[in-house]
Amino acid sequence: FTEMMALDVADSTQVYAAFLVYLDLLEGRNWHEVRPVGVAELQLVCLQARAAEQEGLQVMVPVPAHVLMSPERLREILQKASLPAEDPHTPPSVTLAVVETDSTIVYYKMTDGFVMPEASDHQEGRKQLRKKRKKLSK
Repeated sequence: FTEMMALDVADSTQVYAAFLVYLDLLEGRNWHEVRPVGVAELQLVCLQARAAEQEGLQVMVPVPAHVLMSPERLREILQKASLPAEDPHTPPSVTLAVVETDSTIVYYKMTDGFVMPEASDHQEGRKQLRKKRKKLSK
């Protein structure tokens, strides 16, 4: 917490939200290499972390729930807080971590533009079931 307070961010509620997200990522979700990074021009403490040791770094942007966000502010956060993508075809992304007063945290992944979702196991199972039904109806 003292390391986050030393970053160039004047809003103590934003620093406290970042600390709660930091604890959630480390203790609740067992993420790796969680480290705070100050973005002075945005007056934010962002967190860079890995969900697993082999995965790439992700940027978490803690935001208290009472803070109003305009589309312009969201675009500014996306442009200035995201990490450069390894693949040039991958749009920049960050995850907003909205922190409520009771310490509930809701995570929203934001990207610049549309990104096709990865197929889930449930979707794959439905495709196989449809193929099976077609085969049986013949």
